[in-house]
Amino acid sequence: MRIVPARPADLPLLLAFREEAAGWLARIGSDQWQRPYPAERLLGAVEAGDVFLVLDGGTAAATITVSADGPTGLWAESELDEPSLYVSKLAVARTHAGRNVGGRLLDWAGDRAYRSGAKWLRLDAWTTNTSLQSYYLRHGFAHVRTVREGRAVSGGPRVSGWLAQRAARPAATADHGFTVDP
Repeated sequence: MRIVPARPADLPLLLAFREEAAGWLARIGSDQWQRPYPAERLLGAVEAGDVFLVLDGGTAAATITVSADGPTGLWAESELDEPSLYVSKLAVARTHAGRNVGGRLLDWAGDRAYRSGAKWLRLDAWTTNTSLQSYYLRHGFAHVRTVREGRAVSGGPRVSGWLAQRAARPAATADHGFTVDP
């Protein structure tokens, strides 16, 4: 499998990833991602070079967004001053579920953070999705705090405020198993 930067033409595919994940989450009883994600915001992240696709041959297997910008209203100013990369919108196609693609992507992102000089790889997770929170804890993240007050950038109530981080660390290709296209 290889990781490639997403292009603007990939926007329908990226939105389909989110819709597939939202459907799966609803089937397992989670309210996560049930509101449509603004396509223009996702396009902005693509154009900034923050969105990546995992390709398995010609099939898109996963997507991840890795940004140097922390989500608005979640991390303290002192935390935002620390060099960090932030993971968001990690989604694995149901066809590739159960193969540790997500865990390997987190290792790849941690390596990316390390190589950029970041101290931390950070994320925020859905506050009611305890299974997802446990997943991140199993992958070496430590819970920092949960932010419930405030409003999300989209204008709705804060729903993704479970904050976690792990130290940025190097990972060999053998660790994550991806080849990376520039």
